[in-house]
Amino acid sequence: MKAQGKPIDWRKQLAMPLTWHIAGAVALLILTLFFGIRLGLDWSATHGRRSDALADKQAQVKALELETVSLRGLDARVGEAHEKLNNFYARRVPPSYSAISARVGELQVRSGVRLMRVQYSQGKPGDDLTEIALDTTISGDYRSILHFVNSIERDQMFFVIRAMALTGQQGGSVNLRILISTWLRPDDAAASGLPLTSEVNAANAANAAADASKKEER
Repeated sequence: MKAQGKPIDWRKQLAMPLTWHIAGAVALLILTLFFGIRLGLDWSATHGRRSDALADKQAQVKALELETVSLRGLDARVGEAHEKLNNFYARRVPPSYSAISARVGELQVRSGVRLMRVQYSQGKPGDDLTEIALDTTISGDYRSILHFVNSIERDQMFFVIRAMALTGQQGGSVNLRILISTWLRPDDAAASGLPLTSEVNAANAANAAADASKKEER
């Protein structure tokens, strides 16, 4: 039988330079693997953050693009709006109080009604326009009054009917109180010399109260 081998002398093995070289190489390999894995993880995390940041920036840019779409050509649209407004003023806003009075008179004659009472006043001056109020009572048959109302609403001069109320009827004739508004440029309104609407309304209210008081005394 063969003799069993001698036991390994670990002290001698550890004392050998080759053993330490092998141990150092293994340790270096382990450290290299550790730092390689750590570097890969760090790079992956950094790349992910950069990708998220890039996606956020791209989303912000897209949102800004969408917001600015509505602003494209804004200068042209503003210029077009100003041009339309100026055309409206030139075509439909009367140049003076006398032009308003003359036009209402023309529509009265054309429709066949009779203006029994006419009272003009002006509102508070605005930046661009000042309202001119017309408080009048017209008399005529139903067809003539309807013709007058339609003519006012459709006229080239800009009129707005504020209110209408029947104040009397006799046979085929009807009395209709009608409140109409139009507008003048502030300078034209100031030159008209018309009283303020607030003052006229206050005076009318006072006169109405006085008339009611006299009726009660009777």
